[in-house]
Amino acid sequence: MVAPRIFCIGRNYADHIRELGNTQQADCVVFMKPYSSIVPAGQVVPLPRNRGAVHHELELVVEIGSPGADIAVADAPGHVRAITLGIDLTLRELQNRLRQAGSPWELCKAFDHSALLGKLVPWQATTDLQKIDLQLSVNGELRQQASTAAMLFPVARLVEILSHSWRLLPGDLIYTGTPAGVGPVKPGDRLSADSPQIGSFSWLFS
Repeated sequence: MVAPRIFCIGRNYADHIRELGNTQQADCVVFMKPYSSIVPAGQVVPLPRNRGAVHHELELVVEIGSPGADIAVADAPGHVRAITLGIDLTLRELQNRLRQAGSPWELCKAFDHSALLGKLVPWQATTDLQKIDLQLSVNGELRQQASTAAMLFPVARLVEILSHSWRLLPGDLIYTGTPAGVGPVKPGDRLSADSPQIGSFSWLFS
């Protein structure tokens, strides 16, 4: 699997915005990760050393199947091929420094092994993208639990937003943002991401 691009969305759940002390804005945050950030489910994840706290962020991930630019919201679902769960790993202390300086987020978000990715499941229109339940446990302890109904920017709107700046291509991935409950992970931790509509995936950290 080669994803042409990995688009990531920040500040898409109000409860997560509040837990980090951020201000809700009119627009979502968009950033990108390289292909080297992907770690498929079941693999061991090497954590960065001596770079401060690494936080987990559980997300619905959408794969694009049909190319398109300037896609309307009403047409956006027709461009979705598959869905899964993913985890955006974030160097939180570094992110706080970058945010305060008004600098880009690549150093805290786009490092190697920072985009955990479950197995992609073909999406059918009978599965409402805004009624997907997801949860994350660390060593069996529930950390994050939400429904995509709480998104500030629904999946179709995200496809529209991204397609105004980039022609979306088959295989492009969209990490759609995280709900509240983010927190640190350390070597030896096992993360389990679950959704009744998608499946269950896990990773072990080293």
